[in-house]
Amino acid sequence: MPQTPMDDKAELLRMENVSIVFSSPDEADIEAVRQVDFTLTRGKTLALVGESGCGKSVTARTILRLLDRNARIGTGRILFRAEDEAPVDIVSLKPDSPAMRAIRGNRISMIFQEPMSSLSPVHTIGDQIDEMIMIHERIDQKAARVRTVDLLEQVGIPGARQRADAYPFQLSGGLRQRAMIAMALACKPDLLIADEPTTALDVTTQAQILDLLRALQEEYGMAMLFITHDLGVVAEIADEVAVMYLGDVVEQGNVFDVFRAPQHPYTRALMRSIPRMVRRTERERLAPIEGNVPSPRNRPKGCAFTSRCPHAFAPCTGDYPERTTTGEAHWARCHLLTHDGAPAAAGLRQGTMVGESTAHGGRA
Repeated sequence: MPQTPMDDKAELLRMENVSIVFSSPDEADIEAVRQVDFTLTRGKTLALVGESGCGKSVTARTILRLLDRNARIGTGRILFRAEDEAPVDIVSLKPDSPAMRAIRGNRISMIFQEPMSSLSPVHTIGDQIDEMIMIHERIDQKAARVRTVDLLEQVGIPGARQRADAYPFQLSGGLRQRAMIAMALACKPDLLIADEPTTALDVTTQAQILDLLRALQEEYGMAMLFITHDLGVVAEIADEVAVMYLGDVVEQGNVFDVFRAPQHPYTRALMRSIPRMVRRTERERLAPIEGNVPSPRNRPKGCAFTSRCPHAFAPCTGDYPERTTTGEAHWARCHLLTHDGAPAAAGLRQGTMVGESTAHGGRA
């Protein structure tokens, strides 16, 4: 992908051709994420979706330079531009450098998937949020505690002043998640990364957390990268969606366009596998995606979805597909879109709707 300057001030972060490689002393290097491209716009939400193990969390951690020691960024740039500042390439910064520390937790914050493993069990909630504020804003602990209590109240924690002195194990799962959100918002970030923040919560609490995130995003005007495998959540909270499979972003576009007219066979298969609350005269089996996800050690040379795609043909096994634009800000990586004689190519180009999606009531 050609590297272009970050001229549009609405662009907050852009990943260009980013690949992430894991090394092992006993085996060959593994390319876990390959040529990832996407753009985050100020005030908008991009959902990153896909099966477990497809590289969503690794991609998010790369933005904050929180990769494991045996991981490195193989290729690409991650351009980030805070308000009224020149773009900076995060890849060029050392993970422990002052410049990266000024971004991490301050301009870009992250809500981790499991708060119990992310929060310190031996420090109170208030102390942990106080520390975040004092590191980035250079204020004393008394002033930081006032801010902490205000944040806990803002995210809907009852008795915020008393809860600030509680340890994580003394809070319910929903309250711990709210405390994590408060910590992430402590410095009013430009970008909030939410890594499956509702996965371990019951449906009622999940809805409350989604409503809270939407309200806080509108109040702060921040962009959000929302990582999930739940397409229902995507329809509820996202403006755009990027679909990942085996470390590749195979499709990206407006939520309405992707749900209404998915262009990649993997996206279409995901849509068909969604259970639907529709009254039917006959029992209908779910349509699972046949086969298994290949090991990253044995990644197909061409399209990663080749071994499970019912429409795969010769070019799929040999050539890595290029991005093909199928609509305004909607693209997919699929040979079926570029070869006139390919199986099912016409249907994909026309964007035939795949059944009834869960996109009703979404933000698109």
